[in-house]
Amino acid sequence: MKLLAEYIERALQLEALAEGETEFKFKVQLLKQADAYRKLAVNRAELYGMPPPSRPDKSG
Repeated sequence: MKLLAEYIERALQLEALAEGETEFKFKVQLLKQADAYRKLAVNRAELYGMPPPSRPDKSG
């Protein structure tokens, strides 16, 4: 369970970094890394028999 939470935490950190990044190529790299961590989290959730983690709502 701890690893699942760590994957999500890292994805959120990378997404936050990307949000403030002005260099397009670096921003894309950060988002790709975040996506990779989210995929790891989904795989880990499946391993535990849990539903996949949802993405945070950014509408507010």
